[in-house]
Amino acid sequence: MARRFTVLVRAAGKVRKERYDDLRAALGAVDGLVAELADGASARPVGGGLVRRLEPVQQVVGRVELTGPGRVRAGVDVRGDGSSEAFTGRLRRQLVEQERRESAVDALRRVLA
Repeated sequence: MARRFTVLVRAAGKVRKERYDDLRAALGAVDGLVAELADGASARPVGGGLVRRLEPVQQVVGRVELTGPGRVRAGVDVRGDGSSEAFTGRLRRQLVEQERRESAVDALRRVLA
């Protein structure tokens, strides 16, 4: 059986790719990877003076992308303060609205189900 879903992790200038046979396994991996990135997120504010100041919540310190059959293109951005937000699409990204008490990965899971 061919592996169908690819999870791509981009963090700290490094790229890591993993493949999974089904969506459930791939989303489980996304959940673990997002938690791992969020635990290590500790960006400091940058800029100021001549350039715009970027607070940690405005900085993406890691991205976990999911691709698969049926044009599945989605992912989660992990911010410098440890927060995260899910998106769908590749070139035209659309933010996935999180419902009350829902994590970014849960919101992504809901949209892709």
